[in-house]
Amino acid sequence: MATSMAQPAEQAPLRACTVSRDVQLFDLLIEDMETLLGEAWGDLGFSEAETFLQQPEAETLEFVAIAIDDTDEHDLERLARLIAAARARGIKVVLIAEDVSPAALHQLLRSGADEFVPYPLPEGELAAAVDRLRRPLPQVVAEGAQPPAPVDRRNRVKLTSGGDGVVIAVQGMAGGIGATTFAVNLAWELATVSKDKPPRVCLLDLGLQFGSVSTYLDLSRREAVMELLSDVESVDAEVFAQALAIFDEKLHVLTAPPDLLPLDMVGPDDVQKLLNIAREHYDFVVVDMPQAVVHWSETVLNAAQVFFALIELDMRSAQNTIRLKRALQSEDLPFDKLRFVLNRAPRFTDLQGKSRAKRMAESLGITLDLQLPDGGRQVSQSCDHGLPLASQAAKNPLRREIAKLAQSLYRVGLSDADAA
Repeated sequence: MATSMAQPAEQAPLRACTVSRDVQLFDLLIEDMETLLGEAWGDLGFSEAETFLQQPEAETLEFVAIAIDDTDEHDLERLARLIAAARARGIKVVLIAEDVSPAALHQLLRSGADEFVPYPLPEGELAAAVDRLRRPLPQVVAEGAQPPAPVDRRNRVKLTSGGDGVVIAVQGMAGGIGATTFAVNLAWELATVSKDKPPRVCLLDLGLQFGSVSTYLDLSRREAVMELLSDVESVDAEVFAQALAIFDEKLHVLTAPPDLLPLDMVGPDDVQKLLNIAREHYDFVVVDMPQAVVHWSETVLNAAQVFFALIELDMRSAQNTIRLKRALQSEDLPFDKLRFVLNRAPRFTDLQGKSRAKRMAESLGITLDLQLPDGGRQVSQSCDHGLPLASQAAKNPLRREIAKLAQSLYRVGLSDADAA
């Protein structure tokens, strides 16, 4: 069992402690703490912790692990005070939560918790969280400790302030329909559309749970993304830039976070702020939406100049389109703003398939604004290799169609800029 907080002062100083209503309810946490720290940790109740964190003995603590479940949600103010008291002493905070609502979790993360780990604890996850806490601070905030590319990125973001980027959203009407592939390749084609004066392009992966943009571009998921999403309210251009990854020095990407998060981890105001910052510093902002419709989907729909909805020639796409149409029209939202893209469309010689596509569009009351050919195995191979189609299979028919679309969007952007 853990070292008691009431033992004599002659013992080795405590390096950490758990804080909970009853630590026995979190037996896996006890095992992990003993594995990590041996006897150099203790456990406290909420009231005891408030007092202890004010004492000189607390100075030896490296971190506290606050363990809560749904029963503790009525006491969020006290928990927020505990987090604030720990941070005031320079003590890191790991939040261990079981069956806690997303709203409560979001509030506690905004109060200053450094790490979140779900309970029951995944094997090795507490050790990984503590390891992240132990990383030297300069690796995160000091410019001198950053590799050259991110530093340049922050400078470029500042230099492009005052812009008015075009927001392009992409959402699939069903799973596995190719929406992320389309978003990734469209963003890359826009970033490389002109050799003389390429536009600045930012790709935002808002699939907070299973977003795969990082996989398709072979980018690491950064802890800075989690920090950004935990406190969007205080995000500025520099913090936003630090969370971005760069693909091939041309495309800036905000990947999904490394940990699975609830989709309502961010709210409409948070998403609007991210879009505003991105628009301020980029010519094009491509947003890869989650398949689910969430309470901030309306925010992206209203902010987007172009909203692509990908469908296939199948019953699930048709049924989901009907559901979405009904939902948007019932809320007086602009369903007509959606531009439907038929992926894996019938070939030119497939007259029967083309007739089916036409009947499907008529029955749904939509227009198929774009029809993309089936790119075949090269598409999945490109995604697995973490490369855009332009790099892996430049002559692929799907890549050619996306490149044509990028050229069209680029020309429209130039026309709008000249008119302004």
